[in-house]
Amino acid sequence: MRNSIKDAISETVQDIINTGAKVSFTQKELDSLGITIPDVQLTGEQIQNIRKNMSLSQSVFAKLLNVSASSVRQWEQGKRKPSGSTKVLLELLEKSPHLLDYRLSA
Repeated sequence: MRNSIKDAISETVQDIINTGAKVSFTQKELDSLGITIPDVQLTGEQIQNIRKNMSLSQSVFAKLLNVSASSVRQWEQGKRKPSGSTKVLLELLEKSPHLLDYRLSA
């Protein structure tokens, strides 16, 4: 396959994924098109800003994320990093701070 065609297909597939359309690709298919899923990188300062933008204490933020307050404190101090789906959830909260407001209802 010529590079220009492969690039066009890759760009189109990436656009389809970005629109939120329901698609199903294997890792091998994405790799062959040169599409990668980037790892979420958050600093302690970013995590603290996410929490502060939500106007939550560390303990309430921890409860909302279903982690310990100690974990939140260590993330914010840069002593530890969140892992797995928690990183993705934090990334989503950075983009949409009100995403989990429904869990804070009275």
